[in-house]
Amino acid sequence: MDIKKCFLGGITASILLFFLGWLAYVKLFAAFFANHPGTAPWSERTDMLLLYIALGNVLHGFLIAYVFVKSNVSSPFSGLVTGGLIGLLYSGGMDSIIYGTSNMMSKTGAAADVAIVTVMWAITGAVVAMVMGMGKKAA
Repeated sequence: MDIKKCFLGGITASILLFFLGWLAYVKLFAAFFANHPGTAPWSERTDMLLLYIALGNVLHGFLIAYVFVKSNVSSPFSGLVTGGLIGLLYSGGMDSIIYGTSNMMSKTGAAADVAIVTVMWAITGAVVAMVMGMGKKAA
């Protein structure tokens, strides 16, 4: 396994996921999710724990990079498709379990979350594949 590519891809993906998550959940869709809550009493954190948000993005970033290195993803298009598929399967699975086991989110909120994560991971996948593919020798 190419550790250098995995590290570079993981850091790139971590930064992109953090930024895209902030853009999507704080700036673009905050009102949407506030209007589509689950039935659980919602108590929004007034003090976001950025350390844990960053840690989650780093772990997800290295998941993307690891899969890309192992499956030899190196073009932006293959990164877009692979990243989007991973995002769809990951978020679809997690949101289905959360919806099925708790009342933290509505069906509409869960479906929107799956769509948002899929797009975020597809964008991240395209950029990470491009970064990881840089320096590749032409045949």
